[in-house]
Amino acid sequence: MNEQLTQIYGYLHGMWRYRWSALVVAWIVALLGWPLVFSLPDQFSAKTVIYVDTSSVMKPLLKGLAPETDAADELQVMSRVLLSRENLLSVIRETDMDLEINSPEQREEMVEALAGAIDVKGGGSGKKWEAKSNIYEISYQSRSANRSYQVVSNLLNTMIENTLNSTRTDTVTAQKFLDTQIAEYESRLTIAEQQLAEFKKANVGFMPDEKGGYYVRLQRAQDAVEASGSALLLAKRRYSELKRQLSGENPILNNESYQSSKEVKLKRYQEQLDSLLNQFTDQHPDVRALKAIIENLKSGSEVAEGEDASVSGSSEVSEFNPVYQQMKVELSKASVEVETLKIQLKEQQAYVTKLQGSIDVIPEVEAKLAKLNRGYEVMHERYLDLVERRESARLAQSAGQSAGDITFRVIEPPIVPYKPSGPNRLLFLSGVLVASMGAGLAWSFLRYMLNPTFIDLRQLSSITGLPVLGTVSLYLSPEHTKKRRYQLATFLSVTFLLVIIFGGIVLFRESGVAFFMSAGL
Repeated sequence: MNEQLTQIYGYLHGMWRYRWSALVVAWIVALLGWPLVFSLPDQFSAKTVIYVDTSSVMKPLLKGLAPETDAADELQVMSRVLLSRENLLSVIRETDMDLEINSPEQREEMVEALAGAIDVKGGGSGKKWEAKSNIYEISYQSRSANRSYQVVSNLLNTMIENTLNSTRTDTVTAQKFLDTQIAEYESRLTIAEQQLAEFKKANVGFMPDEKGGYYVRLQRAQDAVEASGSALLLAKRRYSELKRQLSGENPILNNESYQSSKEVKLKRYQEQLDSLLNQFTDQHPDVRALKAIIENLKSGSEVAEGEDASVSGSSEVSEFNPVYQQMKVELSKASVEVETLKIQLKEQQAYVTKLQGSIDVIPEVEAKLAKLNRGYEVMHERYLDLVERRESARLAQSAGQSAGDITFRVIEPPIVPYKPSGPNRLLFLSGVLVASMGAGLAWSFLRYMLNPTFIDLRQLSSITGLPVLGTVSLYLSPEHTKKRRYQLATFLSVTFLLVIIFGGIVLFRESGVAFFMSAGL
């Protein structure tokens, strides 16, 4: 620690030797820097603060009826459009800045300088208004107070007008486009409808029905033929069985034996049914026919009392056999059913044959019809969608004319600045003073490093690497002491004078600026 302090003390002692040249350097830097600060031109800054209200009463009312636009995105885009080249050229023309342009190169330089001088904050684009993204600040700094005001005012008007008119212009453009597309789709739909109608007229009988196309109809017809064939086979077997049983019945039957005969027949038929069930299932045609006969026999009504009876050569009373009569009725029904099923089967087989003969025609017709319907449905859906969008555009346009989604409130309107906003001459003057002091210290340190001195035996020994035998102290006479004190007082006075001059310059800096401006420096 002692070595470091000794080294620092050595530096300071060595720099003190060159204090007068360092003071001269400080004075030169200060006397050159302060006039340069006064010669800097004044800068005038104009600004405006705007609050953008994007909460419209119409939004919840028009939700789902009109297209919703993101006002925040529109403002973000507009804040960037403000600094576009075309907009900056417009600002240059309206503020008469183009009178200073003599070449295309100067125009481009002015556009770049104007873009760099304009500061747009807000909408999440600047740290100052990050928490309040609906507040915008537009500022511009120039040498002319009137020009600063004109630029900011022009940018404010451009932002408000373009933002309010952009939605309406877009809505009108979209509506015109939709009208054109709807007219085109109407003509295409008319042509498609005519083609579809002519195709249906030319292919009557080959068109698919509501239950399916060609292969579905063919499969359905074949299934119907198979079902009719099975039904016909069952009806024929039932008819044969009824005919066989009818041949074994007596049409006339005594009253005493009627009930016993009926019970005997039911018993016999039940035995036959049980025998068939041991061999076949319930769906077998013989089983089903025998079940039908048993049901008919059980449901047969007896001959009414008092009815006339026939006498067959004996004294006993006779009557018609109701089982015989019932079986004759069932046999007649079975005969009609067989003939009906034959006709039905024949017609279904003819229909299947017709469909099979059209196997090369109907599928092709159905494919062309599906293609026509597909194109028509696509155009029809697109047409309805365009009509719906046009109505939404009209509603949005009407809503935009009655109340806009964005409302601008100018919190701080732009004014012509009467006081310059820059440069900060107090800061620059203080910076020149600090720089002059730093330049003097740097000069003395550089001189010391070029011509070092030693104030300590160990320092001299470590630098030279030679042993030090002894030292000789400096004796100062009263005259030398008095002279040194005078030199120190003079140095401090000159240094303090520099500080006093700095204070006077700071105090009368406005007068200094006016003097330099009047002198044209």
